[in-house]
Amino acid sequence: MLRAESVKKSYGSVEVLKGVNLHVQKGEIVSVVGASGAGKSTLLHILGTLDDADTGIVEIGGIVVNNLSSKELAVFRNRALGFIFQFHNLLPEFTAHENVMIPGVLGGKDKASIKERASYLLDLLGVGHRANHKPSELSGGEQQRCAVARALMNSPEVVFADEPSGNLDSRNAQELHELFFRLREELQQTFVIVTHNDDLANLTDRKLTMKDGFLS
Repeated sequence: MLRAESVKKSYGSVEVLKGVNLHVQKGEIVSVVGASGAGKSTLLHILGTLDDADTGIVEIGGIVVNNLSSKELAVFRNRALGFIFQFHNLLPEFTAHENVMIPGVLGGKDKASIKERASYLLDLLGVGHRANHKPSELSGGEQQRCAVARALMNSPEVVFADEPSGNLDSRNAQELHELFFRLREELQQTFVIVTHNDDLANLTDRKLTMKDGFLS
């Protein structure tokens, strides 16, 4: 599902990634841990096509993303990738249901099917009863579940999560972690998760460590 070979990235004279290799299978949940500043988020942004590597190859679902133009990359990112961040980034003026619909709208999909998919995902994640509420009316856990639903809107090949439970209390964090594994079972969803949460990292299929510019 995802292949990264010899990915390198520097900022000025600082080598952040020195040749990262990673293979992830469909339906696999992989976590990346390491000290702050080790390059975890940089790697995630490159894998998720939010940033460019200096050298190396990133292939997702059989597509070598390095070969795509900026326009093609934007279309690919919307269609094939999902993102969850520490902060939910829901648009405050829209309801939960409208927020979840956004990737589908941007992808030009049929509006009726978008609405149906958004309702299905909110129900699946246990917040269907909050669909018509705005983010300010939702709890932190509910907001993050809506963000997960939004990430799943276009049935992505891979969901990239950067500290997804970092802003949640322990109960909501545990519920979110359990949710990832349920989504893997029900949707065969693939996840690559950067986290400082050992409880989550120890549950994943593989726990990889970023250190000194390499992944092991």
